[in-house]
Amino acid sequence: MSVPQLPLTLRYPPDQRLETYVDAPEGAIAQLRALATHTHETAGYVDPSGADWVYLAGPSGVGKTHLLLGACAEADAAGRRAAYLPLAAAVGRLREALHALEGNDLLALDGIEAIAGRREDEIALFDTHNRARQAGIALIYAARENPDELALTLPDLRSRLSQCTRMVLTPLNDEGRAQVLRQRAQRRGLALEEAALEWLLKRTDRDLGGLTQTLDKLDRASLAAQRRITVPFLRQTLGAD
Repeated sequence: MSVPQLPLTLRYPPDQRLETYVDAPEGAIAQLRALATHTHETAGYVDPSGADWVYLAGPSGVGKTHLLLGACAEADAAGRRAAYLPLAAAVGRLREALHALEGNDLLALDGIEAIAGRREDEIALFDTHNRARQAGIALIYAARENPDELALTLPDLRSRLSQCTRMVLTPLNDEGRAQVLRQRAQRRGLALEEAALEWLLKRTDRDLGGLTQTLDKLDRASLAAQRRITVPFLRQTLGAD
């Protein structure tokens, strides 16, 4: 019995699309979109070295998962099969988890640091990398550190990861955080006053995950109270002076 496909909007949240990512490295969005939709200069060709695959590096909260899910959404919209896997959820059984994803056109593998130092999991990832290269499957990796900084025990895996195109993500400045809040509030239909925006920027987490969680909370509270998001409302809802 086949499992029905979830609608695209449920699998990949609207906030986490390539076009909604703020302050990406130059050319990063275009490259991720091309990889996801398979629209390279030579259609149907995948570099046998894996050099056109992507490795996202950056600390927690800079939007690595956002870009991975956004790439999956792009692939899905183009009629390709994509799968996202947080490696932390498959520690100790990565080979089984990766085997279950065979048949996809794009694999987005998040948090490589979770399996660093676990030899069997590293070998499973190395084998998947090689099979994907042979089968023409696109790969996008994400980790908090660059390949040469990960505590990997398998030199060949480090070498394969180092062959990928590397994109280094950095935390947003206040202007970027403000842009994220405005965009996400607009998509939710929230009326967010500028004074309230400034108040939030001074008192909320700097990372994208924290911003999203805060906005989700405000969305629910605003809807329940039928109130605009003002500074007094923020103080009341978030419990701060």
